[in-house]
Amino acid sequence: MKITQEEVTHVANLSKLRFSEEETAAFATTLSKIVDMVELLGEVDTTDVAPTTTMADRKTVLRPDMAEEGIDRDRLFKNVPEKDNYYIKVPAILDNGGDA
Repeated sequence: MKITQEEVTHVANLSKLRFSEEETAAFATTLSKIVDMVELLGEVDTTDVAPTTTMADRKTVLRPDMAEEGIDRDRLFKNVPEKDNYYIKVPAILDNGGDA
């Protein structure tokens, strides 16, 4: 599947990224190669492979889920420079301090 430079530019604009024409062309080529490789996976015969088979021999070990004592709120808020009720106030990082 060929990824066009227009598609790369469109996604870059949605992501608020800017690329030169050379970078856009390189990304289009690289992404096209990646998509082609992923499409090859669809051609692999998995008839006799169980859906939950993994090639890794690692075992996931989880700890028991146990409730623990939380942090004392008053002690935590002693080190907070600015707060509003039980919220920690931090400087705005978005333009105009608006929502994302």
